Amino acid sequence: MNHRLHLKFEQLERATERLLASAEALGADKTKAPAAGQWSAVQVVHHLLFIEGNIVQYVQKKMQSEELLPKISLFTRLRVQFVRLLLRLPGLKFKAPRGVATLTDTGEVPTLPEMRKTWEASRRQLERLLNEFPSRQLNRAVFPHPRSGRITIYQVMEHLVDHLLHHQQQMSRITKALRPAGAVRTADAQA
Repeated sequence: MNHRLHLKFEQLERATERLLASAEALGADKTKAPAAGQWSAVQVVHHLLFIEGNIVQYVQKKMQSEELLPKISLFTRLRVQFVRLLLRLPGLKFKAPRGVATLTDTGEVPTLPEMRKTWEASRRQLERLLNEFPSRQLNRAVFPHPRSGRITIYQVMEHLVDHLLHHQQQMSRITKALRPAGAVRTADAQA
């Protein structure tokens, strides 16, 4: 695996584990939405798993053809950086793309242990993809991001990390709403 990709992959692994631990720490509250119209912790996990799985499948399919993919434009590079900046701003919310939000909002979400198992399998697929990724395609447009445009595999990995960290902020807000500071201290004191 390319060194830059490996570093991003490791960062993604650590961030995923932190997010899953945050969801699991909520116990029975992990399926409770903090307010009407908001996602629960398991819905956030489901959203992230769904997005990552679809991205991996798309890139795998793209790599099956041996054609040289197009280079990305300067404008796309700028849009990628802008989207990265927006994802890092605390409290900023995005409307999930059509289809993604509907899937997550339906309430038909697998259990957290099921999603963890599925995510581990999906992550092994991503790892294989990165291990086998042709070096001649590293700086080529491999995925059509809905806001940034066609991005490279490096940018795909950056997006996966940034997207996950963005939703970690959401997970923190969910935890804070469901477990006010006083309640956490009281529960800790009783334990």
